Amino acid sequence: MTEHRVALITGANQGIGLQIAKDLAAAGLIVLIGARDLAKGQIAAEEIGEMAHAIQLDVTDQTSIDAAVARIAQEFGRLDVLMNNAGISRAQPDQPFSVAVQTNLLTKAPLADVRKVFDTNVFGVIAVTQAMLPLLREAPAGRIVITGSSGASLTLNSDPSNDHRRMFGNYSVSKAAAHAVMLAFALALEDTRIKVNAACPGFTSTALNNFNGTRSVEEGARAPVRLALIGDDGPTGGFFDEDGPVAW
Repeated sequence: MTEHRVALITGANQGIGLQIAKDLAAAGLIVLIGARDLAKGQIAAEEIGEMAHAIQLDVTDQTSIDAAVARIAQEFGRLDVLMNNAGISRAQPDQPFSVAVQTNLLTKAPLADVRKVFDTNVFGVIAVTQAMLPLLREAPAGRIVITGSSGASLTLNSDPSNDHRRMFGNYSVSKAAAHAVMLAFALALEDTRIKVNAACPGFTSTALNNFNGTRSVEEGARAPVRLALIGDDGPTGGFFDEDGPVAW
């Protein structure tokens, strides 16, 4: 079993996930770059250096998840940090952002598209977390972080002055469900040393929004990295951005 803490980041070959991996490696953790396309994961791992390893992982494919668990168990013996970062904003990735915003509304979104977004953003989080729990239990103090979104906050979007409410649709609903998934795991694990939280990166410029975001990936990674590294006195079952708690 390695003396270094081990972190798995899903969707880590680009965007916020890649920056999270870079920051955790800089903090001395071994980082496992979860990527559907292993070749892309290997490129990202080479960019980070010797503390990074690529691992094939499709959060919507149980066979892929099980293979990742087996590899981590064999090579590292435990998992200290699970970053559930993989996510999609729309079922049709090539759609222009302006079109995606409209087809994202539940008044218009085809049910097949809704299922596809939930398959990654909700069911993928559950599947990966369940599968990795035995490895997290082997760690002295496991940490699970889910990438959330203030755009999914029921409280904030219930405010008529919030312009974002006009875009509250498939993606936002899936992230609201992911927040609930986070809380369910946190409550189920509150008698253990595993802490579970959700992090809001803010409107970060990534492929998720066709690079329309206003924040850098360095800024977007701050909250998830902080929650990955919290001590035993840190929170569990909360939703945070870099400035503190976020309304649900």
